[in-house]
Parts: sequence; structure tokens; C-alpha cells
Amino acid sequence: MEVPILMPQLGESIAEATIVRLNIAVGDTVQADQEVIEVETNKATMGVTTLCGGTVSQIVVEEGKTYPVGTTLGFLEVTEEEAARTGVVPAMPDPESSSGGEVLPYSGASHEKTPDLPPPPQPGPVEPSIRGLPVPAGIKGAHYISPRMRARMDELGLRSSDVSAIVGSGAGGRVTVEDLEKFLDYISEWPSGRASPMRLSVADAMRRSWTRPLASVSMPVSLEELLAFRANQEPKPPLTLYLLRAFAKALAADPTSAGYLIGDNVVHPRSFDIGVAVQVEDGVVVPVLRDVDHKTTAELLDDYLELVNKARDRRVPEAALGGGIATVTNFGTFGLVWGTPIPLPSETLILGIGAGVKTPVWSEERQTFLPVTQAELVLTFDHRVVDGGGAGGILNSLAHEIQNPEGL
Repeated sequence: MEVPILMPQLGESIAEATIVRLNIAVGDTVQADQEVIEVETNKATMGVTTLCGGTVSQIVVEEGKTYPVGTTLGFLEVTEEEAARTGVVPAMPDPESSSGGEVLPYSGASHEKTPDLPPPPQPGPVEPSIRGLPVPAGIKGAHYISPRMRARMDELGLRSSDVSAIVGSGAGGRVTVEDLEKFLDYISEWPSGRASPMRLSVADAMRRSWTRPLASVSMPVSLEELLAFRANQEPKPPLTLYLLRAFAKALAADPTSAGYLIGDNVVHPRSFDIGVAVQVEDGVVVPVLRDVDHKTTAELLDDYLELVNKARDRRVPEAALGGGIATVTNFGTFGLVWGTPIPLPSETLILGIGAGVKTPVWSEERQTFLPVTQAELVLTFDHRVVDGGGAGGILNSLAHEIQNPEGL
């Protein structure tokens, strides 16, 4: 008998995934719960596993194409004994269903022989729901979009930010449909490549984040006390983890600063779950550490290292994705001393950490300049919720925590 390999539900908000790699071929023998297909969502790379052991009889999908959750990816030829052992058998066709005899797994063993059913009709591949068009930067354009222009953009799957670089020839410098068509024709022969789901997901998140009034403040902070304390630790936690822990303590002291403005209310966070930005190929993954204000750096270390390593492999557990109230990003690892990070749409704050630099700092006690390792801490915030004074207070609290690393 045949049982299907289905595209599973890969997360609460995931509706589709792209086939990255087929790890099986027709005729291969597989075991129950074996990872047979690698798929990519807009959040991570995951594996599709088999429900039972058997022989691959059909593969009905292609690498590089996107399919919705529930799509039949292939079929396994299995014995009645294996189907009974695992509780997975083909379902009988429902005459009142429009699925045309779709094969679905269900729980419950059965020894009854079921008739061979024809393969169900396959839904056509769907395009990713997030679209975008790269455009060159550095050219001025107008912000007003006419109804006719908007209709044409909707036909092409374009957003305002996709056409913001086009020079407008209309009244007041607005971009017309003719300007758009001319621009698309102009770039039609330029080298291009299909953006990955990860890249499109990042682009969509940044578009949505930028609908809010964001502002940034910064402060140079001495790392001398923290570096000296860390040198005596074994194992040595990453500097980013110390900053993440200090950030959580600073926010816990002023929870309204990490709240959300919903209508006329500021909703306070119920727990201080902080994400850490991890650079991966063609994007960024943000796994989230839970209840950071209640755990010491030593208690967080194993979870932190595990999540960072899984993020680099793009295999973060669903439980560690989303739900954070703020993010920490260490762009100092790239040699950058300053930047303006952008918080996720679901977050009010993001803390950026610059590279540590030896800087001459005046010592009142010794009446001379001394070399001090400093890093620039940059806090970007939703100005609807936090003002400059509140953001400065967070940075001051954070700096105080760093000067007392034994409390982290």
C-alpha cells in the first residue's frame, strides 16, 4: 500500500515552504521519522520526516519550487505490518469531498486491505507571498502614488519602497505609470537573481518596522570591568550575552519602555524575552531567550550557545522564534563601531553593540588620559512609546550593570 509524504505544518504562521533538497530518490528504503526532504520557510530551514518505514515509490515535487502546507510531496510503498505498527494507513476517499480522493494519514491501526488509489491531483506551485523588486539607490523620487499607479503596482506585486527610487515626471515630481514602465524596461537587461525567502522576509519586516517613527541614541561605555571579570570565568560567556543580560535587567526596571502602543493603551510585556540577531546566509535569524531578567549569565550560557549554533544552521526550534520584546545585535563583530539597527515590527527596542576600541579617557584621579576599551551602545526605539530621556535612562542603567558584572 502507499502512504503520502506531506508538507507538514512548519509553524503557526507558516503557510508554505520551498523545497531546498531532496535527500531521497525513487527506490530508496527509508525508516520511520527519517528526514527525507529539506525545506525552507521565511524563518528557517527545516526537515520533512517520514511517518513510517518503506520504499520511496514516487516523488511529485521539484527542488526550488514552493508548495503550501498539506501538499503531497511523494509516496512510500509500505507493508501492512509497518502501517499497522505506526498507525498510518491511506484514508478512504470521501465521496462528498472535492479533494478527489486525497490520501491523508490518520492515527489508529488497521489490518483491513485498502484498494490501490490513484495519486491525488497535485496543487500547482504557489509563489511566495512576499514579493519585492530590487531598485538602484541614489535617485530621487516622489512619494505620492496615484490610484492608477497603485493599481499597476498591485498587478506587478510591487510596494511603494520598490519604486521609491524612480525619478518622477508627473506634476510635483510624482511617479507616473509611464515612468514605472520606462524604468522596468531600463533595468530588464540588468543582471538579477531570485531573492531567497529569507531575504524577502527580512525586507518585509524592515518595511513594516519603518512605518513607525524610529529614533536612535547612543552612549560610549567602558568594557574594562566586564573584560577583567570575564577573563576569570570558565567557560567564558560571549560578551554579547553579558550585554543581553544587562539589557534585560535595565528593561525590567522600566517595563513601560518595552511596551506596545495599541490604540490609547501602552501594553506592558508580561516577560522579558530578548532576541539575539544572528547573521546567516542572505539574512538574519533572531532566536529568543526566555525570562532573561530572572536568569544569570551562567544559567543562560548553554541555551544561548545552542540557539546561536542552531540559528547559524537555520534550524531554530519554533518555540524560540518570535515573542521577544527586544533584540540585541552585535555589529561590532564585523568591525563596525556605530550603526542604527532597526527593531522588528513586533518589538519596540533594539540594542546595537559596536566594536571595542582603545580610547584615551581623562582620569580625574590621576589627572591624565588613560587608554580605556570602550564600545558604542546604540539604542533604536519606537518614539511613540519611548522618548529620548527614557532611552537615555535605559542606556545609563545598562552601563551601570556592565560596570558591576558580578551581578550579571
